[in-house]
Amino acid sequence: MTRATRTLLPLLAALAVATASLAAEQAKSDKPDSEESSPSDAKKYTLRYKFHPGETLRWQVVHRARIATTVSGTTQTAETISSSVKVWKIAKVDDQGTATFENLVESVDMSQKLTGRAELRYNSREDEKAPPGFESVAASLGMPLSTTVLDNRGTIIKREHKDVKAAAQAESQLTIVLPEDPVAVGQSWGIPFDSDVPLPDGSFKKIRTQQKFTLTRVSNGVATIDVVTQILTPIHDPAIEALLIQRESHGSLQFDIDAGRVIGQQMDLDRRVVGFRGEASSLHYVTQFTEELLANSPADQKSETASRPKPADSKTEKQ
Repeated sequence: MTRATRTLLPLLAALAVATASLAAEQAKSDKPDSEESSPSDAKKYTLRYKFHPGETLRWQVVHRARIATTVSGTTQTAETISSSVKVWKIAKVDDQGTATFENLVESVDMSQKLTGRAELRYNSREDEKAPPGFESVAASLGMPLSTTVLDNRGTIIKREHKDVKAAAQAESQLTIVLPEDPVAVGQSWGIPFDSDVPLPDGSFKKIRTQQKFTLTRVSNGVATIDVVTQILTPIHDPAIEALLIQRESHGSLQFDIDAGRVIGQQMDLDRRVVGFRGEASSLHYVTQFTEELLANSPADQKSETASRPKPADSKTEKQ
């Protein structure tokens, strides 16, 4: 795997949906472990996803990241910007609102800049051939990344990854898990999940975390929900803390109550870890993730997948 590809992997996690990190751990999610009390006379809202067989949903996803790593007095910076179109193709929905859909990426416009190297750019709608380091991205465009069964609260019932390159499968969280009971403005609910963090000796450390959601506002049928990742397991090792950064989400999203879907979100993170690789080391991670639901007119239901360049037979990625 090339150095460029290793740097690109965190970015690919942002291309499919939808979101900064619940990811596959949603399958392990418990029911909300806490819901704060609210005045008995406050209006409460039932939040549920609502999908329809045969519909196609598209979101514009933009992810910006800047990672500055300092080790022994030397600093290297990696900057990535990606704008992509994420697609859910709803195959079927049962009587309980559980939907089965394919998740894919139709197009991407991305750039990558590393210290001491020329900037790399790739636009799938304009470039006939992907530059080195972007071949996996190009090969995955228009290809189903997974088939997912999602209940009407956003819990993953089943998820089957397709046979594509591992880099293309590095999806971010699909969506948030909604509360089981109706909630009023000001109420919160939490979804606990475990993250397995790899250690230098090849083993894994299980870290208990929780996504906390708070309904902060409802206006014109649109609910604003704040999102924050809480690390429940005490962390005393900066190396583990550095690995957890990319799994955190902090921001807010907008949920259309009547339509039953996320119509927009923004997640921002600015974190610094000192001593992750010795006393003279530091990691500064700054990222912004935005997502906006695109209008789906009848014409939009037709595939708009950009033509994917065919990799040259004589060139393959170095492993």
